Amino acid sequence: MEIKQIALGNQGLVVPQIGLGCMGMTGFEEGNMYGPADEKEAIATIHRSLELGGKFLDTADLYGPLKNEQLIAKAISGKRNDYILATKFGWEIDDNNKVTWTINGKKDYVKKSLERSLKNLNTDYIDLYYLHRLDKSTPIEETVEAMAKLVKEGKVGYIGLSEVSSETVRRANAVHPITAVQSEYSLFERTVEERGVLATLKDLGVGFVAYSPLGRGFLSGQINSIDDLPENDFRRAIPRFQGAQFKKNIELVRAIEAMADLKQVTSSQLALAWIMAKGILPIPGTKRRKYVEQNIAATSIELSLEDLSQLESIVPIGTDTGAAYDEFSMGLID
Repeated sequence: MEIKQIALGNQGLVVPQIGLGCMGMTGFEEGNMYGPADEKEAIATIHRSLELGGKFLDTADLYGPLKNEQLIAKAISGKRNDYILATKFGWEIDDNNKVTWTINGKKDYVKKSLERSLKNLNTDYIDLYYLHRLDKSTPIEETVEAMAKLVKEGKVGYIGLSEVSSETVRRANAVHPITAVQSEYSLFERTVEERGVLATLKDLGVGFVAYSPLGRGFLSGQINSIDDLPENDFRRAIPRFQGAQFKKNIELVRAIEAMADLKQVTSSQLALAWIMAKGILPIPGTKRRKYVEQNIAATSIELSLEDLSQLESIVPIGTDTGAAYDEFSMGLID
């Protein structure tokens, strides 16, 4: 089955209707975010995704740091033009490849990050280049101007932003057309809808990319207790996975699973189909072939308006499923 192609924004970027989030394929300085990494299986997952039509890869210089981009370079070697690459910059990485945990959107850093990403990805262009988080001490206009220069130089195809407000998107788009905004979005996380960001994007002709479309794994139905998460998994520290909130979320997942069973699909596939039915591009992260196959199979699920409203009645907009990050990281969202 061919994956449907969709326009991401109105600037000419065409992508498959589902992408592959690569973050979990490598560890971080402080350990692995989603359990142990396996380079061989990760590379096989990227190859399998392409075989099935999943050619849109999402990474960032932060992941590793830098190791994720380097892994992707290995995986796509000799086949660069078969893939659409999206990467991000903004979390400052110093000259010793250490993350300083500040956001840097200054124009000289934009250029420096891009050159480093090109080297790590072993390519001379990046299809979609995102600002990972807003640098609140630098006008967005300055950052976007520097990104626009990279487009003029042919090193970047399209530009994007991540976790930004409507006002920031409007200001940025006035400097250079924004192709996509990436934010967390799932049945468990609809803040961008509540805040009117999705309406703004529609108004401006900007595409929307949903990261963590499975609620950080909750909607997969694979997590039944906190002990199902590896010991150094960062999710153990976030509110969504703790105490009474965890129990409440499990009940919501059970109701979604019951609906998925009737449709003879998995809860993950149902959650992804719901996003795609809205014309949004989900980028579920996985590092295993088995799951990339399942995720891509979700593209063939047809949901009626009745199905969509049934799902949304299980988790109505505004449902509190717990914060997706700790307090520090939540404070960095625009």
